[in-house]
Amino acid sequence: MSYRTIIEPFRIHSVEPMRMTTSSERRAALEVAGYNLFALRAEDVLIDLLTDSGTGAMSRDQWAAIQHGDESYAGSPSWFRFLEGVQELFPFPHVIPTHQGRAAEKILFSVIGGPGRIIPNNTHFDTTRANVEATGAQALDLVIAEGHDPSNLHPFKGNMDLARLDALLAKEYDNIPVVFMTITNNSGGGQPVSLENLRGVRALCDKYDVPLFLDACRFAENAWFIREREAGQSERDVPDIVREVASLADGMTMSAKKDGLANIGGWLAMKDEALAQRCREVLILTEGFPTYGGLAGRDLEAIAQGLHEVVDHDYLRYRIQSTAYLGDALVAAGIPVVRPIGGHAVYLDARALLAHVDPLAYPGQALAVALYEAGGIRSCEIGTVMFGLRPDGVEVPAALDLVRLAIPRRTYTQSHIDYVIEVCRDVASRASELRGYRIVEAPRALRHFTARFAPLS
Repeated sequence: MSYRTIIEPFRIHSVEPMRMTTSSERRAALEVAGYNLFALRAEDVLIDLLTDSGTGAMSRDQWAAIQHGDESYAGSPSWFRFLEGVQELFPFPHVIPTHQGRAAEKILFSVIGGPGRIIPNNTHFDTTRANVEATGAQALDLVIAEGHDPSNLHPFKGNMDLARLDALLAKEYDNIPVVFMTITNNSGGGQPVSLENLRGVRALCDKYDVPLFLDACRFAENAWFIREREAGQSERDVPDIVREVASLADGMTMSAKKDGLANIGGWLAMKDEALAQRCREVLILTEGFPTYGGLAGRDLEAIAQGLHEVVDHDYLRYRIQSTAYLGDALVAAGIPVVRPIGGHAVYLDARALLAHVDPLAYPGQALAVALYEAGGIRSCEIGTVMFGLRPDGVEVPAALDLVRLAIPRRTYTQSHIDYVIEVCRDVASRASELRGYRIVEAPRALRHFTARFAPLS
């Protein structure tokens, strides 16, 4: 029988205390942090929804696997268990371990990027865009039109606009070293990409002889959405869907801190032997030997076990349903969010909720600060702070101003999420009182991590 209550497919084995704070303490912490939630001390945060990256709870079997970690500099048994775990789902012949996903991006784009190059993607995330632009290349987003409409209920709003990609490749294929697809599409609300769309992108890449790579950080969640939403896929096992997705690509970057269920780690994988050799040369200079790549053997073991656990249907059903539980409650409360609800996070539409705040006064930042001040909830602005500064230094409004409530895996219970719902309702009820912010100090690249803000009067 089917019941409405979402049951976590695990029991709690150990617990970590959380520090309760008062609103006055939180206001003081915000002032010290320059109103940047990245600068808060974690102990001053009650519910931490800043990111789902590396913040999940590892399983009993992952912690047991850590005890098998072999720290040999070269050829560790842990490396071979990691390699087997990756290639079981992504059978690329060349797998290059890195300490996290952005290291894989840095290595790849330093080899294939450069001035005059164009890297199309459905939507680049922050570190991907920064690593592309750091080489002098152009990062171009080609998500479908529905992906720019937070209220549109298209089931695969992460899809690539095939007509625009075709037109771009026809004109610029000599300057395009790779086409990227981000699954799920983080910047666009954690929205999935369909198999049909991936096949279409593959066909265009074949037509113009351009490689296709995946930014596959949330590959398991994307595969679950394919199983649940795409015609003809409902009876398939998730690992089989993942392997078909991999078969459509020539390579991938991966942060194992997401659907690897690990606290650290990542990899770069590909078919092209010559490209792999060039990337390994950069790896040795910047990360480590090719059989550990900046990771301890125990980390390789944790990732290998995590890759086995993340494609479990019971886990994925709980993961997607529990995220939807938060999103559906906010929709019922009349709070604008990106719909359909994504896999790893719920995205509040700050531009709609704070329509009185100009995009260049950062409504997403204003809403994120208010959530922390009200209830100790740390979230992340995905909008004009993160994406509004162009490479030429000109600031423009981002396509969307969102606040991401990213849910760490296997970490919070339903009562924690019920508390988040209450805080969101409270802040939304007085949204008209919130004011914007200005940046008083910031670097040019990835400014959202370290910028300091001041409230507008």
